[in-house]
Amino acid sequence: MHGAGNDFVVFETVPGAPADNGDWSQIAISVCNRHLGVGADGLIVVLPSKIADQRMRIINSDGSEAEMCANGIRCFVKYCLDFGLVDSPDGAMTVDTLSGVVPVQTTRDADGTICSVRLELAEPDLEPASVGVQIEDPAPVLDLPVTVMSDGTEHTMPLALVSMGNPHAVQFVEHHPAEYPLERVGPLVEHHKLFTNRTNFEVVRVDDRAHIDMRVWERGVGETQACGSGACAAVVAAHIRGEVDDAVEVRLPGGTLHIEWTGEGPVTLTGPVTQVFKAEWEL
Repeated sequence: MHGAGNDFVVFETVPGAPADNGDWSQIAISVCNRHLGVGADGLIVVLPSKIADQRMRIINSDGSEAEMCANGIRCFVKYCLDFGLVDSPDGAMTVDTLSGVVPVQTTRDADGTICSVRLELAEPDLEPASVGVQIEDPAPVLDLPVTVMSDGTEHTMPLALVSMGNPHAVQFVEHHPAEYPLERVGPLVEHHKLFTNRTNFEVVRVDDRAHIDMRVWERGVGETQACGSGACAAVVAAHIRGEVDDAVEVRLPGGTLHIEWTGEGPVTLTGPVTQVFKAEWEL
């Protein structure tokens, strides 16, 4: 499945198998390999939950586990509802993640399958420590100078720090993000010593008060076609900077996500979700 081009293999164990004892890290590395496996940005594991309708684990393509993933949640929800794991006539359900329980609402296509999912994510955490940065600057941090070495030259960029249950560093640029050397700078920011848990990195241009353009380098994955929590982090940072209104369309290489935030409280995200194919993977 994919949400705006951010693609995942959604994995459910066979009936009667132990629910949560798989070596998901190694399985994810194998399955997500785009040349020797299925190919995906991450592996999503469907599991039972004691506090929500279902529990989601998200394993990045490098085998590391993420706290949550907004695009991944949409794929997870579509799987649970379309395949009858959750009985919800009104299309609402709750998802148990490492960063908390996420309530969702859905829209169905003409054939009755889920085509769009609206998530209510947690209130953004603007404390630097929540992004793994140990500095004394008070929140919000909107222009932390971070220096990287690229092509033998030092480059210093101001980054905004936002946690959406996972860490994000946002750089605002004047030119379209398509012109940004993300393939070079992205891994340098992800692994920068300032970020003790690594970080997701977004490059953002504010087009007007209701539209922004964005590319993303995801922690443990690399560049992806979209990142839901990253889109939320970008809108939060732009909103605090006074550059956008409460409802924003975030345009990414894989599609458009709709983000709403009033400046306080939870952030909501609405975006498409598509099933590409179904198959079996022999362990």
